[in-house]
Amino acid sequence: MDDTRFLPRQALQTLLDALHRQGYRTLGPVVQDAVVQYLDIDSIDRLPSGWTDDQAPGRYRLSRVDSPRCFAWATGAQALKPHLFHAREVLWNTRRDDAGKLVFGEQEPDVRRLAVIGVRACDLAALELQDRHFLHAIKDPYYGAKRQGLFVVAVHCAYSADTCFCASTGDGPRATHGFDLALSELDDGYLVETGSDRGRAIATQLPLQSATSTQVHEAAAAITEAANRQFRQLPSTHLRDVLFDRLQHPRWEEVAARCLACGNCTSVCPTCFCHAEHDDAALGGSTSQHLREWDSCFSEGHAYLHGFNVRPDTHQRYRQWMTHKLGSWHDQYGRSGCVGCGRCITWCPVGIDITEEANAICTADVPQGESP
Repeated sequence: MDDTRFLPRQALQTLLDALHRQGYRTLGPVVQDAVVQYLDIDSIDRLPSGWTDDQAPGRYRLSRVDSPRCFAWATGAQALKPHLFHAREVLWNTRRDDAGKLVFGEQEPDVRRLAVIGVRACDLAALELQDRHFLHAIKDPYYGAKRQGLFVVAVHCAYSADTCFCASTGDGPRATHGFDLALSELDDGYLVETGSDRGRAIATQLPLQSATSTQVHEAAAAITEAANRQFRQLPSTHLRDVLFDRLQHPRWEEVAARCLACGNCTSVCPTCFCHAEHDDAALGGSTSQHLREWDSCFSEGHAYLHGFNVRPDTHQRYRQWMTHKLGSWHDQYGRSGCVGCGRCITWCPVGIDITEEANAICTADVPQGESP
């Protein structure tokens, strides 16, 4: 990581222009449908200047604030996942030729270059986990093609929502690696750090100035304050053994009584990768597509195996989700699958809090008479 430089606020457009000259499709945070989401941007005027968010279990609201800042919010509903692991994607296609024979065709991966501005530290940690799964574990060519063309402009968090707990997972609020450029937002501009050769090449096209010690101190203090603001936390970064020792804990039934098994938590989670595959045939029967679509361990069909359902009840599905996310990910990928973004808390319709449930199961004594 190179020395930090300063980019005046009015010069942020030069970053977008430099990315466009390099052929990148550029996404940035935009307020649309009452939520901050990543959409195509050509001008910094589309960025959410003067907006902040209010998040709580089962609640997300945007409000106006008297501030020139464009990144004074925590997280939107989605991170990078939908842009690399598409919610619905064609893997191959089939057609009948003139002789009536089936001909299978390969679906070419999307190789367009994509730059995303505003990526948070928790989402960079999630990106690294998605890489471990799609690039190294299953070597998925569709994810790999999109990942190769990804340019990441991170933003260090100077604000945490009430549902954030990345400090307890060790994944934020400062981005430490995995970015091409990283920004710290101040009222008058941005401190800019480079994290890759591609980032350094873009930085040479920006009107950067030397950062003052006051600017560096202010940015660091804001990141520290964002961490100190977080009051939610997991009991540990490694819960594998205690979770599997407490598979019969009564709390699983208690949370299942509230859980709707809707799958919202897995849809907004930046690390979940469950999917299903099926064929979509044309009405005439002459062509079909083989599709991959997001699925959830909370759906009934996800646990259907050879004529019976291995997890017919909600408490078994919630237990599967949490024990996998916080437990067996350590065996698969060397760490927990939770990065502390808090989305599953915010977007749960009934406000179930993963940190509350993990603490109740892992730190409270098991009632007498229950199996440990």
